[in-house]
Parts: sequence; structure tokens; C-alpha cells
Amino acid sequence: MAKINLRPWREELRAEKQKQFVTMLLGAAIVAAGLAFLWKTDMDNRIAYQESRNDYIEAASRKLDSQIKEIEELRKRREELLARMEVIQDLQGKRPVIVRVFDELVRTLPDGLFYTDLTKEEGRLTIAGMAESNSRISSLMRNFESSDWFSNPNLTSVAAAESGRDGYSDFNMSVSQTTPEPEEESDQ
Repeated sequence: MAKINLRPWREELRAEKQKQFVTMLLGAAIVAAGLAFLWKTDMDNRIAYQESRNDYIEAASRKLDSQIKEIEELRKRREELLARMEVIQDLQGKRPVIVRVFDELVRTLPDGLFYTDLTKEEGRLTIAGMAESNSRISSLMRNFESSDWFSNPNLTSVAAAESGRDGYSDFNMSVSQTTPEPEEESDQ
């Protein structure tokens, strides 16, 4: 006899395929959700790692900024100290010069003449004094001309003394202060 299948096999096959499709769709959705979760977790970890690196860089940057400020303050203090040292060295260097200038003022001073006022402005000395005679003033000017420390004496005024000293003349003059070149020592 012939075998005839009266069962609805097509509907069963369709139901079976639909069940497989739903299972595969559900499986794909679970795998996609798992991949999405892994991707999100990886991105969160990367973001957290980058934020920690950014925090480290910001902390290092703040530390460097404070060090830069400290370095600038140290540089400023160094410049101030160098300026002070330069002033001190300049004063130390000029100290023997002023002593030498006063010594030379005494050496050029002839008898019968004395100074009443000395003023120095920018390498020029203004001298006021009293002299017994005009020849003493001329002698002082010649002494200044022959001096290594002074040059260009300029007599501005000579007048009879007002202080009651008979025979004395008040005078005002100016003279340029020069610093002689140090003498080279010869090898003997």
C-alpha cells in the first residue's frame, strides 16, 4: 500500500524553522548585548585611564608651575644680589680712588692757600677757597695741570675776602678729575 502522510508536515517544518530563527535571533541579541557590554566596559576603562593620566599631567603641571615661580623668584633675587655685589665692588674699587684724589688735592695745595668748599659732580670738582695772593692761585692751577689726577683747571672768580681777613682773596674754580692709567711694571 502507498504511504500517504496526512500530517501537516509543512506547518511543523515552518514552526520548527521559526523556532530555530527565534533561537538564533535571541542568541545573536545576547551576543550583541555581550559585545556591547564589553565594548562599553573597555571604553569606560580607557576613559578612566585617560582621566587618571590627565590628572597626573595636571598635578605635574601645577608642580612645574610652582617650580617655575620659585625659579623666577630665585632669578630675581640673584639679579638683586648681583646688582648689590656690583655696587659694593664699584664702591670698593672707587674707595682707593677717592683717597688718592684727596691725597692729590693736598699735594697740589701750595702754601698760603686753603680750601673752604669742595663739591664733586660727574667727574668735575668745584673748589672754593682762600689765598694770600693771586700768585698762589696761579701756582695751584699749574699744580693741577701737572697732576696725573686732575686736568683742565678753570678759574671762575677771584675776589677780595669778605670774611675780614686782610690780604686774602676768595676764589672759585673747577677742575676735571681723571684717573691715571696704572703704570706697567717693567721686568728688571
